[in-house]
Amino acid sequence: ERRRDGIFVIRLYTFTADSGVRFQKAIQQLVEAGSHKLIIDLRGNPGGYLDAAVDISSWFLPAGKVIVQEDFGTKAEPLMHRSKGYTGLPENISVVLLVNRGSASASEIVAGALKEHKAATVVGERTFGKGSVQELVPVTDETSLKVTIARWLTPEGHSISAGGLAPDIEVAVTEEDIVSGRDPQLLKAV
Repeated sequence: ERRRDGIFVIRLYTFTADSGVRFQKAIQQLVEAGSHKLIIDLRGNPGGYLDAAVDISSWFLPAGKVIVQEDFGTKAEPLMHRSKGYTGLPENISVVLLVNRGSASASEIVAGALKEHKAATVVGERTFGKGSVQELVPVTDETSLKVTIARWLTPEGHSISAGGLAPDIEVAVTEEDIVSGRDPQLLKAV
């Protein structure tokens, strides 16, 4: 969405297999419009595909920068998921990420990466804290066991599960805001 003030707002409701391609199209529209102000709204986004989170983060971070660490504890070395270093964004772009208690998993990965690499300002409320990597292990034909095999760590090594991710700028939404249709988090991002 392009606002009248020239700010682009991209709302991501989930991280699907085609989120990276759709995000690229939105970025092309931003560039064609000559805008250099972007708000990415990840509020209420429960996550999804890791590849989509890496793809989207890769627009804002140079190639090789760590987006997220997959920590397997003492059993193995952490697996580093790194930026692909996509190019084409305006050089002087300002980016704000909106998050809340409903932002989880892949949303927290993107927010953590962009916040810690100082590529965006994160505004809103502390995120959900879904930082575990699970695997489905078949037990019988009808049953499976979901086992946590690793946890997500931010580039600086903070566990996403440990209470979620704190925003750079805390902005709460009150019941009055909801009733009146006011969005103080978006207003602060603007």
